[in-house]
Amino acid sequence: MQPTSAEIAAYLAEDIGGGDLTANIIPASAQAWATVTTRENAVLCGQAWFEAVFRRLSPDVAIEWLYREGEAIVADTLLCRIKGPARALLSGERTALNLLQTLSATATTASKYADAVAGTGCKVLDTRKTIPGLRLAQKYAVKCGGGFNHRLGLFDAILIKENHIIAAGSIAQAVKAARLSSRVSVEVEVENMDEFRQALAACPDRIMLDNFSIAETIGAVRENRGKLELEASGNITLENIRAIAETGVDYISIGALTKNLSAIDLSMRIELVPA
Repeated sequence: MQPTSAEIAAYLAEDIGGGDLTANIIPASAQAWATVTTRENAVLCGQAWFEAVFRRLSPDVAIEWLYREGEAIVADTLLCRIKGPARALLSGERTALNLLQTLSATATTASKYADAVAGTGCKVLDTRKTIPGLRLAQKYAVKCGGGFNHRLGLFDAILIKENHIIAAGSIAQAVKAARLSSRVSVEVEVENMDEFRQALAACPDRIMLDNFSIAETIGAVRENRGKLELEASGNITLENIRAIAETGVDYISIGALTKNLSAIDLSMRIELVPA
């Protein structure tokens, strides 16, 4: 995946505005080397965004990556070397690192959850709980970490929740209306076994089990008998995800993949090239 020119321009405008007053104290002709190092273990993600920031500032910036996108890296690893105009490297540093450390954090978190369910046949999904302006980038990062994407937004799939059901009158009526309005996938979120049975009878494409206990989830899987796709969601942690996956659900969706992030600690060091 590649970021758009407009996205990169917006990211830089937020930081540079009318001009980088500090970088302007450096002669325009000055050239520099830079290196980026990670201070913690991570899954590397966001190279295209990192590169696009610097190349937006100067086409003369050259970047050599020592690791591939999606590759697991360990603390104190040198990730890349950069060479180009000193002003471009200084002005782009923070924006480029912000993107790289955020997308790497997303991929790293997704990797931990995906590894936790390995061998169960269950897929880990993201949600719409993404950082504004970074949805597609974070969903890409989830895939880099071994996870899978839920719907991109409100436009490509139907997810019927409590308020939709109230407005429609019932689960059955909501599903019927959804089928008539669009040909996209239809999912219903349920909060208890009674709602689950109503949804099962209405026959959507998928049922989301919201905050079900392990016992309730096992019961839902048993009653479903493989008829519909089942997705577990709500209060999923690394401590309980394996047990939930082993109940036989097809998917587990986790908002924490994209919203409860601790950015990967990256360091960029710049050195002027002797004239």
